Amino acid sequence: MRIFVCVKQVPASNETRLDPVTHTIIREGAEAILNPFDAFAVEEAARLKERLGGAVTALTMGIPAAEAMLRRVIAVGADEAILLTDRAFAGSDTLATARTLAAAVRKAGLPDLILCGRMATDGDTAQVGPMLAENLGIPHVSDVAEIEAVEGGFLTARRLTDDGYVRVRVKLPALVTVLKEINVPRLPSITGIFRGEAANVIRWSREDLGMDPADTGLTGSATRVVKTERPDLTVKAEIIEGTPAQQAAALIRRLVEKRLIETEGRA
Repeated sequence: MRIFVCVKQVPASNETRLDPVTHTIIREGAEAILNPFDAFAVEEAARLKERLGGAVTALTMGIPAAEAMLRRVIAVGADEAILLTDRAFAGSDTLATARTLAAAVRKAGLPDLILCGRMATDGDTAQVGPMLAENLGIPHVSDVAEIEAVEGGFLTARRLTDDGYVRVRVKLPALVTVLKEINVPRLPSITGIFRGEAANVIRWSREDLGMDPADTGLTGSATRVVKTERPDLTVKAEIIEGTPAQQAAALIRRLVEKRLIETEGRA
């Protein structure tokens, strides 16, 4: 069974720098880690390989430094890794990212199953997985808590919905996004670390994928980040003295001044 697992390198903390022109995250020089949600997809891919046989390919789009993250993914179970890196990919929104990943999947050959984490911690959109499936023209199942069976060309999974869990059956090839409750990711072994360090990470550029420049990066993005700013987390407190009635009257005046209520006595 051929399994692709899509992963992403994300900032290790919220202390990130923003490009003043593009309003996107400056990833060069920032400490980065494997997207925590993707760790569960990697682990599930490794477990399916152990149960069913086959091979796991890790796929990411990012800066050249993302190669180190891919080596760690190989250390915990992937057999090979592909890094899509090119300045032409910079500034991609979810649509342009999915389009680029789809081009890579087509170049590598459509696998039996594609696994993705539910979302990335630096975007929280949960869009790339489903968009990738739509670009490839294959079915997809999101928010999967358990993959129960893979047999006869079908995958059976337990999926979380607003009303509880449902069991779904989908024809392969398909794409699945997983929840963190699906498993507990393993730590890399010494042997795995050596294997990851020795692995040959494949690198593909826009030209390697045969993509039109108009379909990638900022040019190929359907959305734009108009403004990005850090929230003001400063907490200020004011003690209001007086009797309860005086305190209530003073509080109402403050709320009116701050335009938090329309008129005195009316919220």
